[in-house]
Amino acid sequence: MLTDIPCMLMRGGTSKGPFFLEEDLPRDPHLRDRVLLAVMGSPDIRQIDGIGGGDSLTSKVVIVGRSSRPGIDLEYLFAQVAVGVGAVDIAPNCGNMLAGVGPFAISRGLVQAHDPVTSIRVFNRNTGKIIEAVVQTPGGVVTYDGDARVDGVPGTGAPIVLNFLDAAGAKTGKLLPTGNPVDVIDGIEVSCVDLASPLVFVRAADLGKTGYESKRELDADPALIARIEPLRREAALRMGMGDVAGKVLPKFAIVAPPRNGGTLAARYFVPWNCHSAFAVTGALCLGATARIPGTVAYEVARQDEPGTVVIEHPAGSLETRMTTRRDDTGVPIFERAGIVRTARPLLEGVVHVADDVWA
Repeated sequence: MLTDIPCMLMRGGTSKGPFFLEEDLPRDPHLRDRVLLAVMGSPDIRQIDGIGGGDSLTSKVVIVGRSSRPGIDLEYLFAQVAVGVGAVDIAPNCGNMLAGVGPFAISRGLVQAHDPVTSIRVFNRNTGKIIEAVVQTPGGVVTYDGDARVDGVPGTGAPIVLNFLDAAGAKTGKLLPTGNPVDVIDGIEVSCVDLASPLVFVRAADLGKTGYESKRELDADPALIARIEPLRREAALRMGMGDVAGKVLPKFAIVAPPRNGGTLAARYFVPWNCHSAFAVTGALCLGATARIPGTVAYEVARQDEPGTVVIEHPAGSLETRMTTRRDDTGVPIFERAGIVRTARPLLEGVVHVADDVWA
């Protein structure tokens, strides 16, 4: 016997996965995770018996529900379903998948659309932070057609503006979790920053790289991955995140001076291989880091446009916009961090879950 669960498969930015209404999934977190593993087909490495794509970027789940919080329209929970491992991680967030939350909620009647745009305040349960999503809804109807282009995604689409509000300290409670713009680990300068998501940044040159390598080149260098992991784990300890062995946070990125007119070049690790483009939350964190004096990203970045940071990544470039003010020490306070994404539905229906999953 099979149990049917309604869902919508959507692309959000450079990722994709199923979107569920909270009310359609089990309330018990352990049972919910078993259901999600079955839906995606994990722990099989190919996810052949589920709808996952056998890659971390296509093994993502979004759960959306109404909110009783004042001034909040929706709440959402992001779940990263491991590929090749029977694990569901709700510690990270995914800004790419967040792009689909507004359109999905409107289609399910959770939010009333307005003309010409609909602004939706979303509470992210993963981080406890609020995001404003601005969706194109001419005539009160969601449109997916437009001229916005996201490198790493074919074609164009309607722009979805994501404004992360007061995003500093998403996981650690501090913009600079160690209290320093730069720390030294095993002779390597690192910057540990937490905005939208916690990241560890290192100059590419300090790891023997240019910072302009392709994903394939970096993934084919096991010595690099072996070098990154102890740096990431020690940085996590200093950030107050404990032992992160087997966990995806904090993420890791290498940075370099720009070479194609951007603010800086970077390669983002997820964390045991290189991202084919750049995660939204990682980009926002890097955008902030590039504007914090003393960080390794600040040292390699162009500083000609303080409110805008353009990141050069393996699939092209990505622009972030920061609204800041300065505290008494001169450290920027990031009031708003924004980015433009696109999204669209790919398939709508039900997923079939075997009854033994519920036992």
